[in-house]
Amino acid sequence: MDKTQRNRLLAQAGFFMLFLLAPLFDLFRLDLDLKHFFFLAMHWTLGLDDFVAGRIGALQAAFNIALRGGLPILGTIALGIWVSWKYGRLYCGWLCPHFSVVETVNQLMRRTIGRQSLWDRHALPEKNADGSYTRANPIYWLLLLPLVIAFAFVWAVALLTYLISPAEIYGNLWHGTLTRNQSVFLGVGTLAFFVEFMFARHLFCRYACAVGLFQSIAWMGNRKAMVIGFNRRRVEECVECNSACDNVCPMRIKPRQIKRLMFTCTQCGQCANACSQVQSGNPDGSLLRWVKDECALDKSVRDFGHHDEIPLHCYEQGKKK
Repeated sequence: MDKTQRNRLLAQAGFFMLFLLAPLFDLFRLDLDLKHFFFLAMHWTLGLDDFVAGRIGALQAAFNIALRGGLPILGTIALGIWVSWKYGRLYCGWLCPHFSVVETVNQLMRRTIGRQSLWDRHALPEKNADGSYTRANPIYWLLLLPLVIAFAFVWAVALLTYLISPAEIYGNLWHGTLTRNQSVFLGVGTLAFFVEFMFARHLFCRYACAVGLFQSIAWMGNRKAMVIGFNRRRVEECVECNSACDNVCPMRIKPRQIKRLMFTCTQCGQCANACSQVQSGNPDGSLLRWVKDECALDKSVRDFGHHDEIPLHCYEQGKKK
């Protein structure tokens, strides 16, 4: 694992902990009992109580809605679109707590059945990019199933704490005094997340996640956005490789393809890391790396009949453009 992947793992772990702890410290959550949000331990309301009480007029109430509701929402959307337009689904690959589960289940499922997904047609090669071996063993079902159930339950509990006071939920769990509605929510939520994590986690990321979809749309609109580039000048060097970049991709896409066919790329960089491991003895280095600006055009405009030459500096060893 290189430095980039270690940093990504730390970012994922940190954000996953934030996802679980944010409601507990009122960093962000919606309280259905109080009927308003909490943000950074402060009550976040639209300021309409004074309007209902007759202390302010309609104009002031409209201003409060725009300032406290519209501005934060639009600002968050604008920031997300800008980051996605420049860097793609960076949130998905580096922060998203759901994608952290996807990768964890992928790795353990490969140890169990030799494939990262139940829907993959063929088993992956046992040899990894770094030269080590991962051999499938059905004994890992004894670890995989409990782990997926645990993830599903943790997610169900976490989502409930975003809606109801975390102190109440964790207190009721500890004392075994959950209300009927809380028990139903946790039961149905755990079942739904188990099915999703076990059978449809990739499908959710590709087709059902609105956050990921809008990131991809913004990214596709920028032909010079950061993307995993492939040095086609050295394509013959891929002949002896066992498609390590394809095998390691957690989204089950092929990173040597054109950008349009990488619509759901999460910018995790695992393919580039795998290629660098395979080509570790090659003085020319990896064939895959992040590129942007004019270097990204080879991946984005080649789909439209353009076959411009790749700028010489884009894949120079030791230089990242």
